[in-house]
Amino acid sequence: MITIDGSAGEGGGQVLRSSLALSILTGQDLRIIKIRANRRRGGLLRQHLTGLRAAAAISGAEVVGDQLKSAEVTFRPGAVRPGEYSFAIGTAGSANLVLQTILPALMLADGTSLLTLEGGTHNDKSPPFHYLRDAFLPQLGKLGPKVELQLDRWGFYPAGGGEISAEISPSKSIGVLDLNERGALLGIDATAVVSALPAKIGRRELRTLGETLDCAGEIIEVEDPRGPGNVLMVTVRHENVTEVFTGFGEKGVTAEHVARRVAAEVNDYLDSGVPVGEHLADQLLIPMALAGAGSFVTSEPSLHTTTNIEVIQQFVGVQFEIERISARAWRVSV
Repeated sequence: MITIDGSAGEGGGQVLRSSLALSILTGQDLRIIKIRANRRRGGLLRQHLTGLRAAAAISGAEVVGDQLKSAEVTFRPGAVRPGEYSFAIGTAGSANLVLQTILPALMLADGTSLLTLEGGTHNDKSPPFHYLRDAFLPQLGKLGPKVELQLDRWGFYPAGGGEISAEISPSKSIGVLDLNERGALLGIDATAVVSALPAKIGRRELRTLGETLDCAGEIIEVEDPRGPGNVLMVTVRHENVTEVFTGFGEKGVTAEHVARRVAAEVNDYLDSGVPVGEHLADQLLIPMALAGAGSFVTSEPSLHTTTNIEVIQQFVGVQFEIERISARAWRVSV
């Protein structure tokens, strides 16, 4: 049994998600302690508990500690069981993070899987639906597995109630990732989404973006009786990679401020010259470890990334290397 200290490094939910995914993939029993100990509300929240139960469902695992606020879990997986599954968080917790927990196992299963996931679809501090669909999954598709992701219903914090569906067509193996150059810039697009809020908020965000970015923009008005929501998304498309940058409307924060924060992130990425942004770097680590080879160039690896690497290396017999290659670029390789 592998024991993982959930308080080590970044100490958040990613430690739990990666550990569960790799436990299933390798067939190794897992004990994880001090779960999310570095967070204000430690232990399993609703989205983490849903991810744990989803991981158990697809692997027939024996689980001890599957309850809210639990700080310790024992997980003994069986064989991966592809099929049709539905999982509902019951809060605005991220449905996308539940998908992240079980996707690695299902993308190497011996059959297609159909998933329906309910919860938040566009949450701060987690990859929104459009990020997974447009940035991560196209890179995964180059390596073999194909995932068709569909947004059935928007879900914003704090109301939630969103729904995504996924069809996972697995591959017998994972190809080698080499993403060291972004290629030519193909275009920049911006989308401002408003739910149960005035459309002028989106127009102000797009107008402010246009002051510093040369981008086409559109407004999407969502008729959602569950509650208000606002997200601003900028999609940057290069020949070899697409990145998605998001900002969320908040009470007391102007639309202009939201837009300037997103524009600053986009400009920082463009100026860096690296193909892989901070969050995509996290997503690519498990596929690269499963392939046993590969590399990508990114900005300075975050604590989130280095913690994820430490977890992965405890399950999979690979060694990651991080090498600084210029003032603003690092190469991560297996």
